[in-house]
Amino acid sequence: MKRKALSCAVVAIIAGGAMAPMPMAVAEEVEEVAVTGVRGKPRSVSDSPVPVDVFGSEALESVSHTDTNDVLMTLVPSYSLSRQPISDGGTFVRPAQLRGMPTDKTLVLVNSKRRHRAALVEIGGSGTQGPDIATIPSSALKSVEVLRDGAAAQYGSDAIAGVINFILKDNDEGGSFGVRTGEYSEGDGFQTTATGNVGMPIGSSGFLSISGEVSAADFTSRSEQYCEDWFCMADQDPAFIEAAKNASLEGDVVQPWGQPNSEGARLFFNAGYDLGEGKELYAFGNYSESEADGSFYYRYPNNGTIMDLREQDGSIYSPLEKFPGGFTPRFFGEVTDYSMVSGFKGEMASGLAYDLSARYGYSEVAYTLKNTINPSMGPDSPTSFKPGTLANEEVQIQADFSKELMLGLNSPVVAAFGISYMDESYELSGGDEASYTAGPYATQDPWGFCNDNGTPTADGLAVMVAGSGLNCADPDDPVYQVVGVGSNGFPGYSPEYSGTYSRDSYAVYGDLSTDLTDQLFVQAAVRFEDYSDFDSELVGKLAMQYDVTDNFGLRASVGTGFRAPTPGQQGTTNVSTRLPNGFPVATGLFPASSSVAQALGAEALKPETSTNFAFGFTADFDKLNLTVDFYRIDVDDRTYAISTLDVSADSDSGAAYDNYLALVDAGVVGAESIGGVFYFTNAFDTRTQGVDVVATYPLEWSADSTTNITASLNYNKSEFTSDPSEYLNEEDQYDFENFDPKLRGAVTAMHDIGPVSLLARANWYGTSENYNGGEVQKYGSVVQVDLEGKYHFTENTSASLGGRNIFDEYPDKDLLGDYCCGAVYPTGSIVDWQGSFYYLSLNHSF
Repeated sequence: MKRKALSCAVVAIIAGGAMAPMPMAVAEEVEEVAVTGVRGKPRSVSDSPVPVDVFGSEALESVSHTDTNDVLMTLVPSYSLSRQPISDGGTFVRPAQLRGMPTDKTLVLVNSKRRHRAALVEIGGSGTQGPDIATIPSSALKSVEVLRDGAAAQYGSDAIAGVINFILKDNDEGGSFGVRTGEYSEGDGFQTTATGNVGMPIGSSGFLSISGEVSAADFTSRSEQYCEDWFCMADQDPAFIEAAKNASLEGDVVQPWGQPNSEGARLFFNAGYDLGEGKELYAFGNYSESEADGSFYYRYPNNGTIMDLREQDGSIYSPLEKFPGGFTPRFFGEVTDYSMVSGFKGEMASGLAYDLSARYGYSEVAYTLKNTINPSMGPDSPTSFKPGTLANEEVQIQADFSKELMLGLNSPVVAAFGISYMDESYELSGGDEASYTAGPYATQDPWGFCNDNGTPTADGLAVMVAGSGLNCADPDDPVYQVVGVGSNGFPGYSPEYSGTYSRDSYAVYGDLSTDLTDQLFVQAAVRFEDYSDFDSELVGKLAMQYDVTDNFGLRASVGTGFRAPTPGQQGTTNVSTRLPNGFPVATGLFPASSSVAQALGAEALKPETSTNFAFGFTADFDKLNLTVDFYRIDVDDRTYAISTLDVSADSDSGAAYDNYLALVDAGVVGAESIGGVFYFTNAFDTRTQGVDVVATYPLEWSADSTTNITASLNYNKSEFTSDPSEYLNEEDQYDFENFDPKLRGAVTAMHDIGPVSLLARANWYGTSENYNGGEVQKYGSVVQVDLEGKYHFTENTSASLGGRNIFDEYPDKDLLGDYCCGAVYPTGSIVDWQGSFYYLSLNHSF
């Protein structure tokens, strides 16, 4: 990939810089909570005008997961995550939500600096393109701060739902290492993770903290054998059933559903040097490589892919010659992610504090597809392909300032202001030619055997004489068969749909905060952003916190937000197998600005805008600490994928045939083999509202025996505030508002008995509903219990034995046939459907 001159210049600046973390300077409330929490202490900061959860190292280590995504989901009930086993790149970069909003509406920071986006754009729903949090190893974290409030005016685009700030370890000596291994009770999904951290001094005034993680996990399968109305494995002859045992590269069913095989290595460093007189150099960055592979939908005979074809000599060819039992494509993704941030901060004699920084971030996903074919190539098709590569690149230069102003008020006014410039690009690199080429069987009668009137040509007569069995008068003769173009399951990016989408932007912000009285803290922020591909936008925020008494405080905020569609959302293209009508068909996603999508009625994307309202209170009742926060997030012109439009080459299929003609007119090769199309658009307005409750209580049994209890609850409801029927069908509308549980809670108890530490956690998921074909299935609530015991051999060495979901609780099984093809559980649910997991870990610090 070509690098822009600006990128090279910034990398040179970074490489020449040195290093040290900078606390959040944009918002006063986040500065006040940059102290890590400890086990048993309140998690929400009581004197903040907006809700902020702080999780220190002990809280992070109390979670049995090592994937930072799963750690957050365990600790923050309003943070949800799902496992999507057949979701193209979603298998490798898992989509998450905060307060019911997708990942790209939550700003992710590392040491208070923006984290770059992943290369993956989710192909459905909001088309989410957010940072890949899994690239941040939990072993590198000193603490995590979760600001549960709209903060776009302070931090910029993406902070509609909130901000997650990962604070890296800054130790200049000592370190730790640990090994965790475990397996599901079903006997699969064996996982091993090794983590380590080491701190070293740099001279007499600096530090270098390096953290790493190596992990590997085997696939799981929570599936039953493929049996649907259109094809049932049990009804096939014994020879085919035996051959079908090799249809999938993994598992004992032709289409396994579960977590993918995965392995990865991740490295983070954090460094700084104190120059004296309040001046510091700092730098931090990462390098991560990971690989995962998951299955696609099973291809059975006569499904439009495994079809009889007439070869050039008139004989019959079938892909069953390559795959006698059918085949299940296996999708592989290699994810490379690296970043570098460096800067210089200090304070002038006038009291003006400054922080000058530059950052570079890069994410790449390289795809491989195995165990499949390019049907249009017939017998010449390979069975392994390189469909292409996605890459996201960001460069940002930022200057932040702050100063206390003495204006004669009760306390100084803290003024923060700054400016930033960002250049970002998204690139789709073409795959190998076989992955996208249109072979001879992309059209009828490729060898010219038949005339339009159903009689044979001279070439047709010649193969008939040779005994081919050709019958031009039979419309079902294989000579007329048309099959799909490109590597089946995920066609490669052709030169036509490859290229780079880039833009730049700049922003200016200002923030004022002060204690107007001993009881009242107020804050105001404003931000102006301008994007080269969109108009400029001005957003603002007001917040306050009022101490009614020493033990009870009120807080509230109101703000506006702005999120520009990413270059990836504007440029991504994809053809994959989906279930628009409960039946697997090839479905194409095209950019809203492309001639293909616009032929179907699309318009170019525009920014989303939002308004946030929040109100809550903090209270201390003796030993009980309680925070309750109500919120409402209104989003206008929300970016979302339209419901799939049917496509059919049958002239009697009405609108589906019109869509087919539109694809043909737009020059889509192989339009005959596409069963549906969709695109992203600014589809509708929504309102998301709810409440967060967090409570902590130390249950004292005796003077030296205490059980620390933390309970948290989130209620979240999303609804349409404009008519979405033009863009979403009835099922998609219903599922948008009802598929995810509206209630989620967790209760954690931690207790120490001499050298033994015990942890018990109950994760509760409320009811939810799913719609399919006019029917609704209500899923019951689920409680999954985690239990862990830790034994401290010495002050620095410990071993843990534990289990997640120890009672082996699953969500209700699918009764509507909405998932098909061997899936048993609602695979997109945030409720884990893998069953019990048991593990052993060893840890040592030095």
